[in-house]
Amino acid sequence: MRTYLRIINFARPFGVVVPVYTVLILFHTVFRVVNFTALIPVLQLLFNTEFDYSAITKPAEFTFSDRYFIDLFQYHFGNIILAEGRLPALYFVCAILLISVLLANVFQYMASLIQAYTRVKAVSNLRSKIFERITLLDLSYFTETRKGDIMSRVTTDVQQIESAVVNTLKVLFREPFLIIGFFFALFRISVELTLYTMVLLPISSGVISFIAKRLKRTARKAQESIARMTGILEETLSGMRIVKAFTARKYTIDKFNREVDQYGKHNYGMAVKFNLAGPISEFLGVSFLSIILLIGGRMVLGENAPLDAAAFIVFLIIFSQVLNPAKSISSAFTNIQRGIASGDRIFEIIDKEPEIVDGTDAMPISGFKKSIRFESVDFTYDSQRILHGLDFEIPKGRIIALVGPSGAGKSTIAELIPRFYDAENGAVTIDGINVSNLRINDLRKLIGVVTQESILFNDTVFRNISFGKPEATIEEVERAAKIANAHDFIMDLEEGYNTLVGERGSKLSGGQRQRLSIARAILKNPPILILDEATSALDSESEKLVQDAIFKLMQNRTTLVIAHRLSTIQNSDEIIVMEKGEIVERGDHDTLISKDGIYNKFIEMQSV
Repeated sequence: MRTYLRIINFARPFGVVVPVYTVLILFHTVFRVVNFTALIPVLQLLFNTEFDYSAITKPAEFTFSDRYFIDLFQYHFGNIILAEGRLPALYFVCAILLISVLLANVFQYMASLIQAYTRVKAVSNLRSKIFERITLLDLSYFTETRKGDIMSRVTTDVQQIESAVVNTLKVLFREPFLIIGFFFALFRISVELTLYTMVLLPISSGVISFIAKRLKRTARKAQESIARMTGILEETLSGMRIVKAFTARKYTIDKFNREVDQYGKHNYGMAVKFNLAGPISEFLGVSFLSIILLIGGRMVLGENAPLDAAAFIVFLIIFSQVLNPAKSISSAFTNIQRGIASGDRIFEIIDKEPEIVDGTDAMPISGFKKSIRFESVDFTYDSQRILHGLDFEIPKGRIIALVGPSGAGKSTIAELIPRFYDAENGAVTIDGINVSNLRINDLRKLIGVVTQESILFNDTVFRNISFGKPEATIEEVERAAKIANAHDFIMDLEEGYNTLVGERGSKLSGGQRQRLSIARAILKNPPILILDEATSALDSESEKLVQDAIFKLMQNRTTLVIAHRLSTIQNSDEIIVMEKGEIVERGDHDTLISKDGIYNKFIEMQSV
């Protein structure tokens, strides 16, 4: 129930919606009840039941009660019978029925609009909230969690909530009003007979509740299976070249089909339980109706009958209407369990708190003045020690290069500076202040990052370059593109800077994508620059163009370069050679060559 209330809470604010909706449903209920109770005088007319209408000589004095309206109806109804006969009285009742049905449906329609607004509001806010939370989580979360599972929660799970939970609002908020209204009418007809019905109905509710609890467990397994299917699909689409190159199509299909079969089993299990609720509730409803028919029949046919035939028939009609909303509520309850299973998965993300956050006393920072320092830094990831007591400094305006084999900890160093991760021990400082004591947004505004993988979005060239600086003018974007040697190829595109680059920049070559990434960093104009294998994905021609852009970009900036190619690192002020998370050599290019150590062997391997 807590999960359900949290979902509904996303439809806030309720200030105006709930009172208006309540009034509309109340009027809808009143006129629905009038529709059926008005049948009593009709049946009495048809059955020729005797009633002394001449005793009602004047309308009742106004009181806000059902008795007043009943007496008022009988006064006018009786006058018509006495003055004009039974047939005009029948016309009078039918007119009241038509007006009552019309008003009941008008109020229902108006209430349905509010329900639709509530549904749209709740789902929109929920989807926005989960996306907002995802963008706030640490990079480690995305390393440990399958992208397919995250995508499934944002799409399939939210859709399940919309269809299985939010759409039940009309049932859970309208049907109880109807049940209360119908029972009020039943009590007015016969208290004794109504008490029998109130004993029987909870039995049906208990059976449906038992089925619903079992349905929730199966629904969660089904949603988890969908998440795994989405993950396999995402991996296959991303790695289609590898699938085809390694002739692994059959393996991939078998893997996907196994998950499809697993989902099918869970889905069938849900169908077994879900479809069982309707027949059971209908059988129980008819059984109870039969019992009421026997009890009420004895009351009508017995001596000194406390109930006339017309009233009993209307009682049965109204009781049959009670079964419909009761059945709707029981079905909605089973639906809700399916939605709650999805809701639990969504709230796992919404409730997850990021570990990298601003401290309560986080300090602002607007510029970079002196140096970046690593002071006895240790870092462990997934029980594996990546960095061991790391100590070095990057003075302002200097170019520091990191080299070493894969797994040496180079990229980890680059990720500690903007606080994508926090050091386990020691400190990373900027101008003597631990980065964990700085405001994260202020810190990251000082840093520009260009990685080996060119991250582009399915948008225009202009918006990819101005990403993070949406207020940039076309002149500023063009200036950055020219420095990155990207302007010429951009102008050759079909729509220039308004050309869509495709998903992940698929319409561009690797060199073109990388130059756009560099143009994006140039536009940001950060004092600190991190180049993580920025030229390793380029061909020789593209590398020459990009290298020139990078050298211009690095002027008057503090730069950390991670690279394998000699052309990228040999002009660095200092080269730090790493191995197994430790610094094993350091110095400029000429100094390290003269040592004939690890760096020299690294250069010799490139020369082969």
